[in-house]
Amino acid sequence: QVQLVESGGGSVQVGGSLTLSCTPSGRIWNSCMGWFRQAPGKEREGVAALDTDRTTYAESVKGRFTISRDRAKNTLVLQMNSLKPEDTAMYYCAADPRMCTLIASEYNLWGQGIQVTVSS
Repeated sequence: QVQLVESGGGSVQVGGSLTLSCTPSGRIWNSCMGWFRQAPGKEREGVAALDTDRTTYAESVKGRFTISRDRAKNTLVLQMNSLKPEDTAMYYCAADPRMCTLIASEYNLWGQGIQVTVSS
């Protein structure tokens, strides 16, 4: 089973930036990968998804977050700018969905998650 390993989380002040990375341990034939997040007491929500030539973003992060793929490093990247306290959550990388959407139940592979904390 391919594993997804996230890195790059941490704590930042309001308005700051963080970059998350996700590296699969092996080959994934499905080109779609995504980022999700879950805050305490809330459901897991989709943040961004990337397929071969299409990106999808949650309304709450449009214009602030950018999802991309570093093909040389076989890594999925989430660049997060202008961070807000409401962005505080555990962030998860996901892959191999039935459909490339922001619906968590569509995805078959998940990373362990990485914490992002934005303080004011």
